[in-house]
Amino acid sequence: MKKLYVGVLTALAVFTLTACGNKKEAADDKVIKVATQLETSAEMVKIAAEVAKKDGWDIQNVSVTDNVAYNDMVNNGEADANFAQHKPFMEQYNEEKDAHLVAVQPMYDVKIGFYSKDYQNVDDIPDGSKVAIPNDPTNEGRALAILEQQGLIKLADGVGVKGRVKDVVENPKNFEWLSVDLLNLSESYQEPNVALMYNYPAYIKKINLTPDDAIFLEQKRDDYFALQIVTREDNQDSEKIKALKKAITSPEVKQFMEDKHGDTMIPSF
Repeated sequence: MKKLYVGVLTALAVFTLTACGNKKEAADDKVIKVATQLETSAEMVKIAAEVAKKDGWDIQNVSVTDNVAYNDMVNNGEADANFAQHKPFMEQYNEEKDAHLVAVQPMYDVKIGFYSKDYQNVDDIPDGSKVAIPNDPTNEGRALAILEQQGLIKLADGVGVKGRVKDVVENPKNFEWLSVDLLNLSESYQEPNVALMYNYPAYIKKINLTPDDAIFLEQKRDDYFALQIVTREDNQDSEKIKALKKAITSPEVKQFMEDKHGDTMIPSF
């Protein structure tokens, strides 16, 4: 009888542990972790989380402080997706890390351009001035393409937004290139002889600038540089990503973008 009693207790314990384990697994299966680096992206993820609750999903924002961690987290399976970059930047990461990340939902483009503390007119910029541009290939290419739009430089035929400094074939003002990490570009704004600084609205905010302060903005826009929801290739058709896309492109998120960031953002959905 004693053996039977012990056996029953053991069976109950196993059943309880199994049941608890199944409940935890079920709960974890409804959690969607999204890595962000910008405050605005984090805000949108949090709004999407409120929307997703109605369908039983728990979207959790994970904020990071650099431009590598959010991709590493997705690539390593620590996060289901990230919302921090455009597709060309993601492709650069894939190439460097032999990763398989995919962009699955364009969210918004930004009003991007160049800023000057000393000049309000392009014609007044003196020869030999320093121009601060990002040191990563994708943003460097975009910056140079904007300068070409303004007639300040000429790039080699066909390079477009993929150009590098080496592709500048005409530089009539003899600009000196100052290549800076994107996260530190704003600091170059006050440096001596820096006549132009390229940057994003999210980063110029800390030096009290807005796109209205730009000496000139990008003229042509499409989804090529839109910030995207990014996930792993083997995860792109999962129920989690479908739920995330539904919530993050909800009317509530779009309304937030238009009401709070309409001066800097252009929705892509």
